Formats: sequence, structure tokens, C-alpha cells
Amino acid sequence: MSYQLTSKDTFFHSGIISKIKGNSVIVSLGQNINCEACHAKGVCGISESSTKEIEIINSIDSFKINENVNVVLKKSLGLKAVFWAYVFPFILMFSTLIITNVFFKEWLAGLASIFVLLPYYFILYLLQNKLKRAFKISILKYN
Repeated sequence: MSYQLTSKDTFFHSGIISKIKGNSVIVSLGQNINCEACHAKGVCGISESSTKEIEIINSIDSFKINENVNVVLKKSLGLKAVFWAYVFPFILMFSTLIITNVFFKEWLAGLASIFVLLPYYFILYLLQNKLKRAFKISILKYN
């Protein structure tokens, strides 16, 4: 499995189609040799195991199971994903802690700052279809 940077803002990662269901394609990405040098490998998740599966919505091309493909990722999508998954929840927790600490006891402020994440992640769950469209990952047939 290869991984390459083709332009300033686009990554290609080769994979194999493992499942096809409806208009979505499940691609198995092999372990990437470049993950060892990456600074974000601790939060990425792809470097943790030998194989990762990614679901890609595809309505244009027809693919077959076990076909080699290239997954196209934009660099800006990674930054958006890190913001919504890690940075914004931290800001939400920290600001809730500071604000509630003024009005309530410390332990209540701590609980409120933790429990504020429940509605946040529930809203993300409800918006998962919109997020799938916003975080568009492309798939190309392998040449």
C-alpha cells in the first residue's frame, strides 16, 4: 500500500475495496510506512493498526470487491476533523468549567463541564449525514 502527496493540499492513499453497500464503498487501507514520521500519528488513528476501513460515498463509478483504488484526501479536511473532534470540545469543556465555577461549587462545575459533551456528541451524531457530505473523500480507480 502506498501513500503519496501529489500536490500541496491533496494526499493519495492506496487501498482495496472490501465491501460495497448501496452507493457507499468500504475501502481497506493498509498500514502506511509514512505514519512513523508523522507528527499527528498519536491522534490520527490510522497508525494504530495494520488495516483501517473507511466508508466513501460514491455514486459515479462502479467498483468491484478486491479492486485496487486510490483514496483522495484533502489536507484541509484533516484540520477540520481535528477541530470538531478535539479542539472545539476542549474549548466547550474549558469555557463551561470557567463559567460554572463562578456560580457553583467546584465538583458541580467539573461535572457540568464533562456532561456538556453529551449533547455536543449527540448533535454530531444527528448531523452525521451532513458531516459525511462536508468531509468528502474521493475514490479513484488505480492506474
